[in-house]
Amino acid sequence: MGLLDSVLGGVLGSLGGQQGGAAGEGGGNAALISAVVGMLANGSAQGGLGGLLEKFQQSGLGDVAASWVGTGQNQPVSADQISNVLGGDAIGGMARQLGLNPGDLAGQLSQILPQVVDQLTPNGQAPQGGLGDLSSILGQLMRR
Repeated sequence: MGLLDSVLGGVLGSLGGQQGGAAGEGGGNAALISAVVGMLANGSAQGGLGGLLEKFQQSGLGDVAASWVGTGQNQPVSADQISNVLGGDAIGGMARQLGLNPGDLAGQLSQILPQVVDQLTPNGQAPQGGLGDLSSILGQLMRR
């Protein structure tokens, strides 16, 4: 659980209340991070972390996503780029789940996704054994 504590602490600390709207109030950031980690978990509709990185590669943004995994500075990604990579259906479904409009969600994902991927890939590598089903573990951790 140390990895998840680190992810939550690092990402929530760096957000420091900068998010507005439904996902930025109360536990909203935690719900958004949980959704992102679920998207990165093995077996997700996005194909886990490897599938997401492949989608960024296919969209011509492989260098951007690779910067999040690597140990250097994270390159930024725009809301439009996130929407193009993930697709309207995925963004729409996640937005409905979180009570956001798709544009707001894409904007928040553009801020959070690089940080979550960075936190989940210490030393420029995915955790041993892959990410597994982190969404259920993260959900339990956030209920504490």
